[in-house]
Amino acid sequence: MKLMVLDGNSVINRAYYGVRALTTRDGFFTNAIYGFLNILEKLRADEKPDALCVAFDLKAPTFRHLKYDGYKATRHPMPDELAMQMPVMKDVLRAMRIPIFECEGWEADDVIGTIGKRCGHAGWDCVIVTGDRDSLQLIDEHVTVKLVSSKLSQTVAVNYDPAKFREEYGFEPIHLIDLKALMGDSSDNIPGVAGVGPKTATQLLLDYGTLDGVYAHLDAVKEKLRAKLEQGRDSAYLSYDLATIRCEAPIEFSPEACLVQPYDEAALYELFARLEFTRLIARYGLHAPQETAENGMIDGVCTSEVVSDAARAETLAASFQKEHYVNLIAEPDLSAIAVNTDESGYYFCGDALESTKFMSTLFGVSVKKVTHDCKPLMRRLLEVGYPAESFIFDTALAAYDLDATQGSYDLDRVVTHLLGFEIGRADKDEVGEEAARVCNRLAEASAVAALYEALPEKLAQNGMEKLYYEIELPLCRVLAEMEYAGVKADQMALISFGNMLQSRIEAAQQTIFDFAGREFNINSTKQLGEILFDELGLPAGKKTKSGYSTNADVLEKLKGKHPIIEAILDYRAMTKLKSTYADGLVKQIADDGRIHTTFQNLVTATGRLSSTDPNLQNIPVRTELGSEIRRMFVPSDGCVFVDADYSQIELRVLAHIADDKTMQEAFRSGFDIHTATAAQVFGVEPEQVTPLMRRHAKAVNFGIVYGISEFSLSEDIGVTRKEARQYIDNYLAHYAGVRTYMHEIVEQAKRDGYVTTLFGRRRELPELKSSNFNIRSFGERVALNTPIQGTAADIIKLAMIRVDAALRRQKLKARLVLQVHDELIVECPVKGAEQVKKIVTAEMENVVQLKVPLLAEAKSGASWYEAK
Repeated sequence: MKLMVLDGNSVINRAYYGVRALTTRDGFFTNAIYGFLNILEKLRADEKPDALCVAFDLKAPTFRHLKYDGYKATRHPMPDELAMQMPVMKDVLRAMRIPIFECEGWEADDVIGTIGKRCGHAGWDCVIVTGDRDSLQLIDEHVTVKLVSSKLSQTVAVNYDPAKFREEYGFEPIHLIDLKALMGDSSDNIPGVAGVGPKTATQLLLDYGTLDGVYAHLDAVKEKLRAKLEQGRDSAYLSYDLATIRCEAPIEFSPEACLVQPYDEAALYELFARLEFTRLIARYGLHAPQETAENGMIDGVCTSEVVSDAARAETLAASFQKEHYVNLIAEPDLSAIAVNTDESGYYFCGDALESTKFMSTLFGVSVKKVTHDCKPLMRRLLEVGYPAESFIFDTALAAYDLDATQGSYDLDRVVTHLLGFEIGRADKDEVGEEAARVCNRLAEASAVAALYEALPEKLAQNGMEKLYYEIELPLCRVLAEMEYAGVKADQMALISFGNMLQSRIEAAQQTIFDFAGREFNINSTKQLGEILFDELGLPAGKKTKSGYSTNADVLEKLKGKHPIIEAILDYRAMTKLKSTYADGLVKQIADDGRIHTTFQNLVTATGRLSSTDPNLQNIPVRTELGSEIRRMFVPSDGCVFVDADYSQIELRVLAHIADDKTMQEAFRSGFDIHTATAAQVFGVEPEQVTPLMRRHAKAVNFGIVYGISEFSLSEDIGVTRKEARQYIDNYLAHYAGVRTYMHEIVEQAKRDGYVTTLFGRRRELPELKSSNFNIRSFGERVALNTPIQGTAADIIKLAMIRVDAALRRQKLKARLVLQVHDELIVECPVKGAEQVKKIVTAEMENVVQLKVPLLAEAKSGASWYEAK
């Protein structure tokens, strides 16, 4: 039998620092609890213990504090954000029926040691989980230690048994106490012997076995070290006492009392719901207590009507026209549709969905609809030839606008997160698979209805009505049309481009082999590191157990030191181009010869759109070879692309929001903002600004928007940190309004807990409350950037709506096909290109009135490359 005991304070401390700041809607921090549970789940899966318990420290002083005033005196107090989570963490463990052990006057280490010894006496094995090496002294034939640590935000664990300990230390586990007595322990402020470090202490123990053995053989020790040991004798024995874990804590414990028990599901569900742990509710298979169904659980009305007859469906669709609105959930392939009205629920399937009259009425303009994530439904309707009109509310989109940092907006998660209960679902084993499907779709339609009762008011309370109803919701139809339209790709050109890349890749590979003097796997970090740093002798960074790092940053710093570096960088660039774009895009071409990307409008925290399947927003443009990819995107026969791009939109937004008069004047006068900045930063006349100065000024201009540090700026433009600091100081001295804005927006964010864009988009910033400097600094950078980048995102979205509407009003055979950051691409007939350019630029430039002009430049061409 095996018991696993967790060092509660140690594990939760690592969870707190290893998981980004998470809070509930009312500001309660939850990241430590969430991280602890994830660690616990992994440990249970790895160890499969028969019994489980957790030990915690108490705040009261222990016998060690009474013996030595300096004990742990240098430790920082627990951060408030972690302290608030401790009692709730214990409530969660109690709900999981995991015993908790604490003992006043004794440390958790002593409690754990006691548990380990009693397990051994009872013939049980004990696994101690901790991040504290002190516990390694407890290792024996029955006790092992699982030492946890965090690497790259991942929890890793090393198992120590007697053999593993001896392999690493060279002596028995119990003598870790002797080691601490000699070298001390700075984390616990155990003094040890002054001037004796880990290497010396270890060698002394290897030579003489124990602390007593060391002092019995002082005559054999070198004079200088002997003096230190003699002077530090009292301190050594005090340290021995302090470092010894006492295994006789007065606790009531037996391994059998800690056997793994079923959770108290009702209590655990209530805690997880309060902590807004939606994913954990699902992962643990928890459900709201049945007796609370009438107070919040949404149940499918299984007695509602199942409609498969076309005539009945058409009659019902006509009746829906008289409703204020209907709540609707559709299967992605339109194989079933659930509709909820004020009085009834309907599940449409079979022949009902083959009726063009029913589908055209239901999704036409005369039936107002509320649904969850309307864009993919709109796209599917367009694909099969039905209208996609009058979607008056999208509950997923509203949830995203209310908090864009949740990451996922599936219906169950949104209902639990925003309403505090879950969708009641039928069990297919109890009612049958088809009946369960009907009930569950109807329950989802009811859930949409419940969300629609709550979310409009929440949007109003947060000042988001304009953002939602004028930008986000109407944009869904525009995006669905763009996805449906797709963009034509020249398949043969892509294949030819891929073949050319393959030839160049093979040539680059041979060049690399020639420089290396032998063949090897270029894609192997280990083998490449050996070639570069061991065989060619290039300067390397720190070598880890897995070998040398050969990432892009490392290679960029080595440029110019050996010609193999440029060859490797070229090889990597070309292999990525081939796999991701030349080969990858060919696979994405549909039967109509076009690529139909998916625009993601529920993903980014800033409000920007992204695209997937494929990602057309990351096509490289900085290299000539990468830019060639854009040649492969071509308009339909007889058409051209019109490509319109905002000029420096984020800097123009910054000039407006910061109300910086100097920057505003530069934009109003039409003077190049980067040249103007360079003149001020470098203290020269504008006509004396060199291309290099302008590039550096451009990096400063855009870096300021992102809260760039002097270190990052120095890395970006290849100057010293001192020079970078001077550039930033000169910039802020010249643009005083920006300097004031940077200070005031962070202070405002700290007061309010969030920042907003000009259109009311909100970004919650729990990171600003963190006591962790890195997390807090990240929050400050987000506070600086979100109003700028978020407003720019809102502007391009609004421009898409206006451009689409203008093209329709003019009845031009023109359509939006792509949006990439601040760039819109329209496909139109050749003869109408000039008119389309005028329409697009006019709509983009007049979409919002700022204190500086918005400028958009439009070009046309026979490919995306030529239009750009």
